[in-house]
Amino acid sequence: MRSWLLIATAFCTAGCQPVEPASGMTTRWTTAWRQVVTSDDQDRLRNWRKSFTEALAAAGKAGHSAAIAREGALLEPDAALPDPGLPNGRYRCRVIKLGAKGEGNLDYIAYPAFTCAVNQERELQRLRKLTGSQRYVGLLFPSDALRHVFLGTLVLGDEPRALQYGTDRTRDVAAFVERVGPSRWRMVMPRPHFESQLDVMELVPLG
Repeated sequence: MRSWLLIATAFCTAGCQPVEPASGMTTRWTTAWRQVVTSDDQDRLRNWRKSFTEALAAAGKAGHSAAIAREGALLEPDAALPDPGLPNGRYRCRVIKLGAKGEGNLDYIAYPAFTCAVNQERELQRLRKLTGSQRYVGLLFPSDALRHVFLGTLVLGDEPRALQYGTDRTRDVAAFVERVGPSRWRMVMPRPHFESQLDVMELVPLG
């Protein structure tokens, strides 16, 4: 079976060294996400809506209902529109974390915007969050008329290399990518392994 090509070079915040790509994201090339997804991530994706509503409830109970309402479709579980494909290019990406995973975590936090890039990777696309202390690196797979699937890994701090998908379950990232406006997409990450019950990343094209 053929190995993947190099997944991507991701960049951390200013002053950090460039992140070196993993040697391959999986041990085989396929455009069918169900052939490479881990059982843990399959379960997280299967129960995405339950995770979404529970995280919203936790954030609302903690007094963040107004902030949630201001985000409109971005934080509405059933807001996905047809044609979810992301055009290649650079994006302003902003992460919102909902529902504290444990003591000391916040029930709602919206981070400043960072920069993401989407590029062609053979028959698929790769998505990279280029800046920030938590950077997603992975591939976009077609799924259905309302969503694509992102499978990748999380690069933390000034780490120089992205892990291979499936190597460390705590670093694996599984998400649905949906279009929620004319030029607005989101990446819904149910049950992330750190800090929150749900992460949502907004993507808006730069320029």
